[in-house]
Amino acid sequence: MIEVTERVGVEAPVDVVWEALTDWARQGEWMLGTSVSVVEGDGRGVGSRLSAFTGLFGVVGFTDPMRITTWEQPHRVEVEHTGKVVRGTGLFQIQPKSAGASVFVWHERLDLPLGAVGRLGWTVVGPGFRVGVRHSLRRFARFAEGYR
Repeated sequence: MIEVTERVGVEAPVDVVWEALTDWARQGEWMLGTSVSVVEGDGRGVGSRLSAFTGLFGVVGFTDPMRITTWEQPHRVEVEHTGKVVRGTGLFQIQPKSAGASVFVWHERLDLPLGAVGRLGWTVVGPGFRVGVRHSLRRFARFAEGYR
């Protein structure tokens, strides 16, 4: 298992950041190369299922099916990644910083595919993945700060 945790400050209150975060259909506006859709339920509670496609030009990539396992509005949502490529858990947490500011925490605990080959591959891909997540979180902060 690998763990990735990244944080970003957001100049918006917790409830606004929550609404921006859980607007699944708009996640592609801030997450690099990813589009998300709700495929079961309303996307706003435990048991809802999401499908994320991550790739280039909407063609080359992979689908990441997820199930919401924890829904604690407006502070915490957890998902279980149930696909063939991505397996494990994801946590999205919003912490109050002040009356009008928050901290968004992104935490993934992932089971790499292909055993030793996957672990070796992560040593190459992992640093780039972290850079991409950091970039996406900076984009998220701007997205949430202007969210309507």
